[in-house]
Amino acid sequence: MCGRVIVDYDEMIPVASDSELAEWVSGTPIGAASSWNVKPTQPVPVALTSAKTRERRFEPAHWSLVPPWARNLSQKYPTFNARAETLSERRTFAPALKHQRCAVVVSGFYEWTGPKQARVPHAVFGPRPMLLMAGLYSWWQDPGAAAGEGWHLTTTVVTRASAGAMATLHDRMPVLLGSALLADWLDPDSEGDQSLVDSVSEASVQLAKDLRTYAVHPLRGDGPELILPI
Repeated sequence: MCGRVIVDYDEMIPVASDSELAEWVSGTPIGAASSWNVKPTQPVPVALTSAKTRERRFEPAHWSLVPPWARNLSQKYPTFNARAETLSERRTFAPALKHQRCAVVVSGFYEWTGPKQARVPHAVFGPRPMLLMAGLYSWWQDPGAAAGEGWHLTTTVVTRASAGAMATLHDRMPVLLGSALLADWLDPDSEGDQSLVDSVSEASVQLAKDLRTYAVHPLRGDGPELILPI
């Protein structure tokens, strides 16, 4: 699973602006701030191409996907991760898979090992200070809001069985996006189905070989000191 991420805009933006995301990322989203301890339901940056206007966007989203038919922003069951293997079968995620796919853009993420009473967090990074994780997005409107108001952009991270450096940390990992399939994943004109998910998931195995991990101290508070190795 992926339940805690690192978002360092100062490091990510220069890399993103000179990468395959250049057409989406022009700078730090207005009001966004770096964090080394982002939890589900907090904002995470996503890159997407609007299914309605075809506008390329890069902005924070509520990290837990809320389908349009939900009555509340808070869900009774976790929706910050979505299993790749069953993505097209889940009522919550299947509609978004068709035309509302995104990249969740982070600096890195955390995973834990050890017994419940003494879990050890590990920071996970790629070969550059930016990781692209396959995600889905959905717009949710507060039922009590006035017309045109109360809209929330929400997202989930797609996960798969662990591979590469992640295999010794946890049985699940985020599906990583590489340049080969990024355009297809972000293209709302291409209808997403399970075969697309399977292709992106399989390609993630090779990308996972380049991940590096190391143990860090228990995550308390926020700040770059959280990613210092033990």
